[in-house]
Amino acid sequence: MLDFAIPCLLGLEKLVGDEVKRLGLADVRVENGRVLCRGTEVDIARLNINLRCGARVLLVLGTFRATDFEALFQGTKAVAWEDWIGREDEFPVTGYSINSTLHSVPACQSIIKKAVVSRLGGKYGLETLPETGKRRQIRFSMMKDVCLIALDTSGEGLYKRGYRAVGVTAPLRETLAAAMVLLTKYRGLDPLCDPFCGSGTIAIEAALIAKNRAPGLNRSFAAQSWDSLDRKIWLDAADEAMDREFRDRRYEIWGGDIDPDAVAIARHNAALAEVDDTVSFEVADATRFHWGGLYGRVVTNPPYGERLLERQEAEELYRAFGRSMDKLPDTWRVAVLSSHTEFERCFGRSADRKRKLYNGMLKCDLFLYGKKV
Repeated sequence: MLDFAIPCLLGLEKLVGDEVKRLGLADVRVENGRVLCRGTEVDIARLNINLRCGARVLLVLGTFRATDFEALFQGTKAVAWEDWIGREDEFPVTGYSINSTLHSVPACQSIIKKAVVSRLGGKYGLETLPETGKRRQIRFSMMKDVCLIALDTSGEGLYKRGYRAVGVTAPLRETLAAAMVLLTKYRGLDPLCDPFCGSGTIAIEAALIAKNRAPGLNRSFAAQSWDSLDRKIWLDAADEAMDREFRDRRYEIWGGDIDPDAVAIARHNAALAEVDDTVSFEVADATRFHWGGLYGRVVTNPPYGERLLERQEAEELYRAFGRSMDKLPDTWRVAVLSSHTEFERCFGRSADRKRKLYNGMLKCDLFLYGKKV
C-alpha cells in the first residue's frame, strides 16, 4: 500500500475527505489543510483525475520526527528514493515549516537535497548527479517537528483543469468554485445561476458536477512520465471516470456578467471544458437578476472591494444585489463568497450559515442563505 497526502485550501478538508472516501481509499484522515489516505499505484491516477477540491496529490515516502538537521538528513536519506527517481532525473525541493524547531525553510530544503543526493549518489555510483532528465518534484512539510516528505504526482495544481485558457481579473480557483457549488448540496436537479460569472468558473464547475464528469480528464499529470508507473493505470482511471458520467440529461445552469468580454471568455472556457451544451452565458446586470421557478440556487463571487473606493462601490453593489435576491422565493438557496466584513449588513440580511474559506491567501466567508443550506 502507498500513502498519500492531499493538501487543500483551509475550510475544504471535509469536502476533500468525502471525495477520497467515495473513491474507496483506505485509512482516510482529515487534518488542517490536508487529507491523508492509503491506496495503490492505480489510485495515483484515480485521485488526480477525479478530485474536485484537492490542491494536488502527494505520494508520501517518509514521515519522521526531526528537531535538528542531523535527524532531518538521516530521516530523508532512509527513504528509498531510487525506487522513484532515476539517475538522470531532476529533483528540486520545496516545502514549508509550521510550529517546528527547524523553522528555516531554505535550510530544510538544503539538508533534504543533500540527503537525497547522498542516497542516490551511493545507489547509482555517482559523485555528481546530472539532473538533466525528467522533473521529480520533492515536497516536504514540517509541522510540530514532524517531517512529511513526498513526491508531487500532480505537477501543476489540480485547480488547473485545462479549460481556462484565458481569464479575467482576480479569477476564482476552480477547486474553490467546485467547493462553493458542493456546499449548497447541488446535484444538477435545480437551476443554478451565477450573476457575477466573470470567466465562468462557478457555472462550469457546476456543469461538471451535474454531469458527474471528472475534472482532470482534459489535462496531464507529472506522474504520467514516471518510469516506475505502468502507463495503463491512467487509461484505466480515465475509462472508469467516463463510465460514471451522466449522459442524455438536461440541466439549467446559467452565468451572467455585465462585461461582454467576460461573457465571451466564459463561453470559450465552457467549450474547452466540453460543457457548452450544458451551461449558458449572457450579458446581464446582477442587480436586476430574476429567475422563474420555485427552486434553484444562486452561487456567486461578487467583487470584494479591497481598496477604499472599491470597497464603497462594492457595498453599493451588495445592497442592490440583495434587493434583487429578495425577489426570489424562500425555497431558493443562495451562496455568496466575500471577504467584506460588512457584507451581511450591506446585503440586507444575516446569513443562515457561514463557512470560512480562503480565496488564495485572502480570508473570506461563504454566506449561505436558505432553509436547507
